Amino acid sequence: MTDLTAPSGVEAPPPSVGEIFLGFLHLGLIGFGGVLPLAHHMMVEQRRWLTQAEFTDLLGLCQFLPGGNIINMSAAVGMRFRGAPGAVAGICGLIAAPTVIVLALAVVYGRYQDNPYVTHLVGGLAAAAAGLLCAVSVKMLLPLRKRALSLLVVAVCFVAIAVLRWPLLPVMLTLAPVSILLHARFRK
Repeated sequence: MTDLTAPSGVEAPPPSVGEIFLGFLHLGLIGFGGVLPLAHHMMVEQRRWLTQAEFTDLLGLCQFLPGGNIINMSAAVGMRFRGAPGAVAGICGLIAAPTVIVLALAVVYGRYQDNPYVTHLVGGLAAAAAGLLCAVSVKMLLPLRKRALSLLVVAVCFVAIAVLRWPLLPVMLTLAPVSILLHARFRK
């Protein structure tokens, strides 16, 4: 049997291909436009597939890879536990329902886009998504609170992208190796 033991600190057994599909299908159904906080809750807190540190590390890798972060995460989590079938199940589960729903909403929005209620609804949804993103950001920073060097890299990245408006790709291509070198040099 292959090594499918649960990650350290996680009490749940590895998910089956079906559980991976259903977990990401659920995320796709409830988390349009802001699924990262929900993914964190499902994988770390609810189903215990990953520890907080594993989620943060995996998300960091997924953010560095081309494509959508959560799509990369669904493939990575599926691959980790069940190989290629798990990766396919994660991606398909994540995108199946939202694809159908978005197509239906596009038809409805095309007809009612000038309605002021629809405009206000879209604005409210954007504010809620921003709030969820802030909440998960704080949860992800908590494991780093005693790691000053990591917090410094996070702060530099935030300033470069959010304040100075530098492009994401050059910032990540610069900070990733710098972070690795700094951590290797100053490791306790």
